[in-house]
Amino acid sequence: MSKEGFWGSPDSAQSVVSRLSALKSVVDPIEELQREVQDLAELFELAATESDRDELEQLEDDFAALKKRCDEIELTGLLSRPEDSKNCFFSIHAGAGGTESCDWANMLLRMYSRYFESNKYKFAELDITPGEEVGVRSITLQVRGPFAFGKLSCEVGVHRLVRISPFDAQNRRHTSFAAVDCIPEFDEDIGVEIDEEDCRIDFYRASGAGGQHVNKVSSAVRITHIPTGIVVQCQNERSQHKNRAQAMKVLKARLYVLEQQKRDAEVAKLYGDKGEIAWGNQIRSYVMQPYQMVKDHRTNHQTGDVQAVLDGEVDAFIESYLRHRAKNKAKS
Repeated sequence: MSKEGFWGSPDSAQSVVSRLSALKSVVDPIEELQREVQDLAELFELAATESDRDELEQLEDDFAALKKRCDEIELTGLLSRPEDSKNCFFSIHAGAGGTESCDWANMLLRMYSRYFESNKYKFAELDITPGEEVGVRSITLQVRGPFAFGKLSCEVGVHRLVRISPFDAQNRRHTSFAAVDCIPEFDEDIGVEIDEEDCRIDFYRASGAGGQHVNKVSSAVRITHIPTGIVVQCQNERSQHKNRAQAMKVLKARLYVLEQQKRDAEVAKLYGDKGEIAWGNQIRSYVMQPYQMVKDHRTNHQTGDVQAVLDGEVDAFIESYLRHRAKNKAKS
């Protein structure tokens, strides 16, 4: 980073800075913990020599706190896949059900936005399709931060909500579904070649806020990859060229993940079902009526504090799934 001309290429420089941040988020806590363990050992030896009971009791509390931090570092060690440390493209899609599912997708967007903020992740909207009446039909975000993909990949799947509908005049209980998807953002060339002839590229006017530019310029880009049927969109930039480049980047990432899923499926045929998440599988239920509970169906981790979860407290669910995935991997 100290070399002359490092900042001359912003994209390359940002890639290095992101990589450095990810590495430091692993190394710094370990080095700090090692120093504190050494200090604690020296204080314990001194307190034991002087038979200082008050100090020994305080050291027990300090030891418990260090043990908790050690567990957190161990959790980071579970994020060991090559792509886990990368930024990601994070999407939420409303299921069937019109207004109900669009509102549920919007609730999930709020939940994850608060999670991003509490973890100091930066996120930006790439594409959004608003619901016809309320909420969102679909939204794609670019999320940047240490181990963004590794953690958020634990959330991929269908999320189910059970509640008394605020849109039902008869106050009946409704079940709504929304799906979460997440793919890594690759800064370097990942070896995915896309033939332009295999793509249909459409330009259209961006929706949402944006002033006169939105109404007059067809800057939004939609790319359809004909062989796979994958469709990606981007409309957050004012420049058609920038939106096209970003959409192509997302398409390459999706094609990379698609090929990886095909390889995983072949391996699964040889070794059996490892409990991997597949699109369309219900992974978690959020029940607000007739009782209060959020339960992950993969790990059986649950809590009765539904509001806290909807306010972004999903770390416990991510942690439980990371440990569950590591356990299954060890068995295989």
